Amino acid sequence: MTVDKLIRREILGITPYVPGKPIEEVQRELGLQEVVKLASNENPLGPSPRAVEAATAALADTHLYPDGNCYLLKEALAAELGVKPEEIIVGNGCDEVIKLVAEAFFRPGDEVIVADPTFGEYAYATQLMGARLVKVKGEDLGHDLDKMAAAVTARTKAIFVCNPNNPTGTMNTRAEMEAFIARIPPEVLIIVDQAYYEYVEDAAYPNGIEFKGDGRVLTLRTFSKIYGLAGLRVGYGVGDPDLIAYLNRVREPFNVNRVGQVAAVAALADREHVARSLEMNRRGMEQIGRGLTNLGLTYTPSVANFILFSTPYLATQVFEEMMKRGVIVRPAHIFGLPWQIRVTIGTEEQNAKFLTVLEEVLAVLEKEV
Repeated sequence: MTVDKLIRREILGITPYVPGKPIEEVQRELGLQEVVKLASNENPLGPSPRAVEAATAALADTHLYPDGNCYLLKEALAAELGVKPEEIIVGNGCDEVIKLVAEAFFRPGDEVIVADPTFGEYAYATQLMGARLVKVKGEDLGHDLDKMAAAVTARTKAIFVCNPNNPTGTMNTRAEMEAFIARIPPEVLIIVDQAYYEYVEDAAYPNGIEFKGDGRVLTLRTFSKIYGLAGLRVGYGVGDPDLIAYLNRVREPFNVNRVGQVAAVAALADREHVARSLEMNRRGMEQIGRGLTNLGLTYTPSVANFILFSTPYLATQVFEEMMKRGVIVRPAHIFGLPWQIRVTIGTEEQNAKFLTVLEEVLAVLEKEV
């Protein structure tokens, strides 16, 4: 007997998530010394110095298991967000919290609604549990909430709303979200993914946590983006205590490492680092937007820390040629967008190199046509 006969049929349709190429891998494969990675929406300033100090100190205690309840981190988050600790679940990144939602609530035959395109982890978690993914395409590559509400059936178990959306950087307003939630039947979960929440400066953008009083709305946030702790994997969800209690039933006992917990507490308190990160993102967004326009390329206006732009050539071609020249971007074919690329906002120097290399690659590909 082979394992083929033992495997759960539900997982056969899952396509493993392919993360952005790490710098070290590109250096090894191509023999490059200097590589700029603008593929995974990481903070180019890195983590807060306070977080680094706290993490360094915590290394001395790594022979001890971490606090399985993340007590200090939940206390800090509760104070920051104006919620109760029992309304928070902390995960090994938001990816784990998404998976916990699926494990706790999704069954074969359930339907889960997402936008098209959007973050791929929703599809993975849905298919893992044998539920059916329902994709709803919007007119502007963002969330058409009216169409998503209209897609609800008696089988709908949950709806994921990525706001701002990844990979487009588009957002839905407070008024749009309020009207949407009011239309959704009370037995349907609504997961609002706000991984890029801290970057948005539009006054019409909602704080998803304000919707937790509805009872079935879970808002996700992360320390991987503006807080610069992607390598430590710390994300969290905020919702009704009963919802959080169910998620805790399927959570592993020591799911968030000790170093990540203390670093997150320190990062949360360093408002100056967040302010510096925001200012760099503002300048970088203008720099890259202007550069893309000068190259004759169109892009989707973004409220996050990345830009999705179109190219006259297949995104995978542009990606490969740019990588050979030491710049890693994210070809959007994985989101069903074969002619578009997502680029993270970097430092001024990184952005300049990206634009220079992009111009060079476009010229090379034009000659090959």
